[in-house]
Amino acid sequence: MRLILALIVPWLQFFTIGRPIAGIVCLILQITLIGWIPATIWSVYALSQYKTDKKIQKALKAEATEAAGA
Repeated sequence: MRLILALIVPWLQFFTIGRPIAGIVCLILQITLIGWIPATIWSVYALSQYKTDKKIQKALKAEATEAAGA
């Protein structure tokens, strides 16, 4: 769902991942017709990084729980 949001309204996707300042900058970039494509690419990249960060946090939390139990 977030990927579709990143493609249609890139600036809004930044607000969903907790980056409001980037969302405002992206909105300013998106206002120009030429800036729409870079805004979309930036939004998809940021979403990818967000998902990667969440996976790393989950793995570290599981590792810490495993280490505490052993």
